[in-house]
Amino acid sequence: MNVKSAFFSRLYIGLSVSLIWMMALIAPAYADSLGSFLPDLSPAELAPGADAFGPVREDVKVAPILKGGETIAWAFLTSDFVGTTGYSGKPIHVVAAIDNDAVLTGVKLVKHSEPIVLIGIPNSKMVKLTEGYTGLDLKAEASSGGESHDLDIISGATVTIMIIDDSLVRGGIKVARALGLGGLAPVTRDGPRREVDMAKTEISDWNLLSGDGSVRRMTLDIGQVNKAFEEMDDPRAAKRPEAGEPGDTYIDMHMALVSVPSIGKTLLGEAEYNNLTEWLEPGEHALLVLGRGAYSFKGSGYVRGGIFDRIQLIQGDNSVRFFDKQQRRLGALATDDSPSFVELDIFKIGTETEFDPAEPFRLQLLAQRSVGALERVFLTFDLGYKLPERFLLPKAAPAKVVDDATAEAAAKTALWQRIWKDRTVEIAGLVVMLVVLTATFFFQFQATANARVFYWFRIGYLTLSLVFIGWYANAQLSVVNLMALAGSLRGGFTWDAFLMDPLVFIQWFAIAAALLFWGRGAYCGWLCPFGALQELTNKIARYFKVPQITLPWGLHERLWALKYMIFLGLFGLSMVSMPMAETYAEVEPFKTAIILKFVRDWPFVIFALSLLFAGLFIERFYCRYMCPLGAALAIPARIRMFDWLRRYKECGSPCQTCANECPVQAIHPTGEINPNECVDCLHCQVLYQSDAKCPVVIRQLKRRSKVGSAELNVPKGNPPTNHPNAKPTPVS
Repeated sequence: MNVKSAFFSRLYIGLSVSLIWMMALIAPAYADSLGSFLPDLSPAELAPGADAFGPVREDVKVAPILKGGETIAWAFLTSDFVGTTGYSGKPIHVVAAIDNDAVLTGVKLVKHSEPIVLIGIPNSKMVKLTEGYTGLDLKAEASSGGESHDLDIISGATVTIMIIDDSLVRGGIKVARALGLGGLAPVTRDGPRREVDMAKTEISDWNLLSGDGSVRRMTLDIGQVNKAFEEMDDPRAAKRPEAGEPGDTYIDMHMALVSVPSIGKTLLGEAEYNNLTEWLEPGEHALLVLGRGAYSFKGSGYVRGGIFDRIQLIQGDNSVRFFDKQQRRLGALATDDSPSFVELDIFKIGTETEFDPAEPFRLQLLAQRSVGALERVFLTFDLGYKLPERFLLPKAAPAKVVDDATAEAAAKTALWQRIWKDRTVEIAGLVVMLVVLTATFFFQFQATANARVFYWFRIGYLTLSLVFIGWYANAQLSVVNLMALAGSLRGGFTWDAFLMDPLVFIQWFAIAAALLFWGRGAYCGWLCPFGALQELTNKIARYFKVPQITLPWGLHERLWALKYMIFLGLFGLSMVSMPMAETYAEVEPFKTAIILKFVRDWPFVIFALSLLFAGLFIERFYCRYMCPLGAALAIPARIRMFDWLRRYKECGSPCQTCANECPVQAIHPTGEINPNECVDCLHCQVLYQSDAKCPVVIRQLKRRSKVGSAELNVPKGNPPTNHPNAKPTPVS
C-alpha cells in the first residue's frame, strides 16, 4: 500500500504541475504596442478636442485620432519606428500625436524601466519634460537634421532624455514621411548608390588622410565655448566660465572610418587592423575617435554597462549611441607624422543601425556645464564626415529582394550572437561555476567529508555568486522572467528575446536540468545572488553573537504558504496586466539590492534592508517565506527523479540533530526532508558523516572501539572462544 500511495502521490503532483504550466502557456500575452497603450489614454490628451481613436493601421503602425468622426491627428508609439532602448536594456515607450502639418499635438510617456530615473529623480519630472515636446514642428527638424529645437536635459538622466528626444524627433519624422504629412516625403537618393571599395588597401600617412578628408577634425577653444554658453537663455551658464585662457584648447577631436581598409591599416597598423576585422561582424563598421584638451568626449562619469552620453553618430533620420561593449581603447596610432592624443577609442557601428558608410554623417558632441549643485546645461557641436570618393564604388543592384521580416530576423540573430561573443569571459566564468556545482552534487558524500573544508568552500561559492553573478554581471533571475516566458509562449515564442542576455539564458537552461535531478536547491541555495547575500550576512551576524530565532514548527509550516500565495497572485495579475504584475513584482528586492546595488529611492532601499535585517535573526527569512521565484521553482521540485540526500532510519525518530540544525528548517520533526523548502546546502550531509554530532556515527565508532579494545586485551595465542580466529575446543 505504501508503494502504491507513493506512486499515486507522485502522479497527482506531476499532473498538478503539468496543469499549472499549461495554464502558463495559455495565459494571454500583453506585448507592448500602440494598441495596448491607447485604452489608457484619452484622445483629448493627444489632440485637443478629439473624442475617439480609430483602429491601428496595418501598413503603418499609427492610429487616427478623431473629432466628430474626422481625423485630426495620428497617434504613434516611438518604439515602433526607432530604437528606444535605455540604461535598463528595455524600451522607453512614448505615445505621441502628429497632425497633418507634421506638428506634435500631444506627447505621453507611457512606460519605462529606467533605473537612473529612480535615483533621486521623480517620475513626474520625466513626464513633464516629455510632454513639453508638444508643439514641436517636425518639418523644421527634418530640414535641420533634428537641430531646430533646444535639448532640455535633466541632470542625472542625460541619456534617458536624449533617447526620448531622439525617438520623438526621428520617429515623428518617419511617421510624417510615411503618411506624407506637412509636405514631407520618403527620402530618395539622387544618383547611383555607392559602396566602399574594400579592395583598396594601400597604406599612406596622417598628412594625406587628414588632407583628403579621411580624417576629419573639430577644434574648439575655451573662448569659443564660453561665448556659446554666454549666448544661452540661461544666464547661470555665463557665471561659471571654463577655467583657462581663451585660446587654450577645450577639445581637439578627430575621427576616421577605420573599417575602410586603407584608412584602418594606415592609422591602426596591420596587426591592430586584423584585430579590428576579427571584432567586427559582416556589415559592421568602426569609427576611430581621437581627443585631447580640457574636455573629454567620453567623460569621467562613464561606467561599465552604460552609454557614452557625450557623443552620438547621426546620419539622416537615424542616430547611433555607443554602449560599453561597442568600444575598444587604442594604445597608439601607427602613423609617425600624427599628433599625440590623450583619448584614442574605436567604436563599433552595428548592422541594426542601418548605417551607410558611403553617405555623409556627423558625430555630435554634447558639451555640459554645471550651473548648480545638481543642475547642468548643455550645448551640442557637430563634426561632419564624408568618405572621400577614392574609397567608393558604384553600388551594384541587389541580386534578390529580402523582405523586411527576414532582414529583421537576421539583424536580431546577429545582435544576440555579437552579445554572446562580447561576453565570452562572463559566460566562461558562469560555466565553470556550474561545472563545479554539478560535480559537488554528484560527489556530495566526498565533498562533505571534511566539515571545515566544505564550510569555506560554500562561503567562497556564495561570495562568488553574489559578487560575480549579481553585482558584476547583473544576472539575478526574477519571477518576471517566468511571467515573460509564459506571455511569449502564448503570443508567439522566439528565442531571440531570451538569447539577448546570455548569463540569464544559461542559468535558466541549467535550472531546467537541475530541477529533474535535485529540485530548486541548485539555484536557490547556491546561485541566487540575493540568497547568497542573506546567508553571508547571517554568517556575519552569528559571528558577532546575534541571537537566532527558531520559529515554532506549526507557525513555520504555515508561513511556507505565503510565498506560494505571492507567486500565484503575481501570476494571476500577469494574466490581466503584465505591466501591473511587473510593478507588484517589486516584492522581490533583487532589483534594489543586486541590480542597482541599493542606489534607489528610499522606500525600496528600506524594504530590501528590512528583509536583510530580518535575515540576521532568521536565516534566509525572505527565501523561506516570501520569495515568489522560489515558490515557482518549488512547484516542479516534487517531480525530481532522484533522492540524493542520505538518511539513516533513526533520522527523526529519535534523532533530531539534522532537523534542529537545518538552516531553513526544511526537515520535518518526523525526519522527512521537504524538497519544496530544501535549498540543498548539504549541511545534513555533513552531519550524516559527523563523528561529533551524529548519534548513529558515534554509536558505530564506539562499537568498533569496543571490538578493537577486546582484541587488544586477549593474550597472544589464546583468542576468545567466540572470536572468528579461535581454535575449536577439543572434546574429551
